[in-house]
Amino acid sequence: MVELASPESYDEKYEKWRYADLPILPKEWNYQIADATRKQFGILKKLMERNDVSGLVEATDAGREGELIFRLVYHQAKCKKPFERLWISSMEDQAILDGFSNLKNGTEYDDLYTAALCRERADWIVGMNATRLFSTLYGQTLNVGRVMTPTLAMLVTREAEISGFKPEPFYTIVITVGGVTATSERYSVKSEAEEILQKVRDAGTAVIRKNRTTEKQEKAPQLYDLTNLQREANKLMGFTAQQTLDYAQSLYEKKLITYPRTDSRFLTDDMEANLPELSKKMADKFGYHGTLPMNCKQVINNKKVSDHHAIIPTVNVHDVPFGELPSGEQKILSMVVARLLAGIGEPHVIAETELEFDCARYPFKAKAKQVVKNGWKDVVEWILGGKKKKDDDSDEDKILQNLDFFQEGKSIPAREPECKEGKTSPKKHFTEDTLLSAMEHASADEMPEDAEHKGIGTPATRAGVIEKLVRVGFVERKGDKKSMSLIPTHKGTALITVMPEQIQSASMTADWEEKLMLIERSNYAGDDFMQEINLEAVDAASKVL
Repeated sequence: MVELASPESYDEKYEKWRYADLPILPKEWNYQIADATRKQFGILKKLMERNDVSGLVEATDAGREGELIFRLVYHQAKCKKPFERLWISSMEDQAILDGFSNLKNGTEYDDLYTAALCRERADWIVGMNATRLFSTLYGQTLNVGRVMTPTLAMLVTREAEISGFKPEPFYTIVITVGGVTATSERYSVKSEAEEILQKVRDAGTAVIRKNRTTEKQEKAPQLYDLTNLQREANKLMGFTAQQTLDYAQSLYEKKLITYPRTDSRFLTDDMEANLPELSKKMADKFGYHGTLPMNCKQVINNKKVSDHHAIIPTVNVHDVPFGELPSGEQKILSMVVARLLAGIGEPHVIAETELEFDCARYPFKAKAKQVVKNGWKDVVEWILGGKKKKDDDSDEDKILQNLDFFQEGKSIPAREPECKEGKTSPKKHFTEDTLLSAMEHASADEMPEDAEHKGIGTPATRAGVIEKLVRVGFVERKGDKKSMSLIPTHKGTALITVMPEQIQSASMTADWEEKLMLIERSNYAGDDFMQEINLEAVDAASKVL
């Protein structure tokens, strides 16, 4: 409803973009009411001014940005009435009632507001000045932002690595033993591989050195936060991050899933009691009649819930006509339901068999896997579909069906020895899945342990950043729907080429996040932070020239 005003609100001369006017560093900040929500702001202002209203309850998100939203509206309305803070991480009825029973004095969150204000204004200074600086220097509009530019830089760097990659050949020897193909280690020199091939031919037999089967467990997956839902939907359905967010938002507004813009993958203690009933209703809705282990503790962790808990379906799903939902929403809802039921499931257990042969004193290996217990994957395969069955005549099946044959110490013929050539591969182009992961983990190791958001961007903004990069012509999507790659354009590459390292590096976000945390804890002054930002803006401009 309330946003930072444009530069021309400070001085009419800023209507024209001129290098001589930079940097623009407001001493007193101007705000304006957004045109799209002017009517709603007016309603709120009238409610605040009513004579029978003695105070307010701030019930925005329990976090930095939620604090900013309330305070901006409160101050823009020139309200002076006292307010109390509702601080909850769960939207369950009992949690809300408990929150209202324990309202805090609004002033207890002044430092959180200061940190949020600093983040907003610092982003304005970096984005506004850098965009105008590079646009005036290069004679075209070049959008620059603290999150957008490092994201573009990651794409450009990846493409440079792919373009500069020179494939190198490698060689392996393969032999057939007991109907199974066994492979040697890699050799980089062809003559060495051919020499070994001849020795293997001369030997003619292989000795079984190892026949070992070990069980491995794949634990039930964590619930979805927005980023992981977007990544998985891109991988499985080919959806863009923005499409997934749009479908999830629509499902949320239809009261079929919980709040989607979350970075948590767990639920809170108070939600545990309702999980068995919710899970049974979801299984019933999707016709799943297998066992539901109800290991609810696996998805509960109060310490790992920040503003909002993980995305889960609501009980309303049980009664909604599923077929009437749009196709995209059906798929996202199915994923959310499958993940909830998988999250409380038993581990997926596989038996991995390793065979090792010795031929001419060189090791050769073959592997096979067999599912011992499908566990949580049962319900996922029921709701989302399973993998195609392997050919019964595969090497894996031959190993598994003849395990007793491969007794350690036994000698068997080594047939059809052959030298095969392969080539090393470059890194893959970024997809929405892998780019979202890279954004989530960018400079995360430089950030404080309890930072509100790690990486660059937030779960709610990353999709918008990718879409903006495409919209302004810095990035394009290439490929078919299921495997769409994100490729920087010539324009995007050119921008990163001229951009100072401090603006294109994700480490700026890491540095900011650390200082904003200190501000929240009263250990660092907001004015000092803003002074640093102003100096950096001046310094960045001078370095470009």
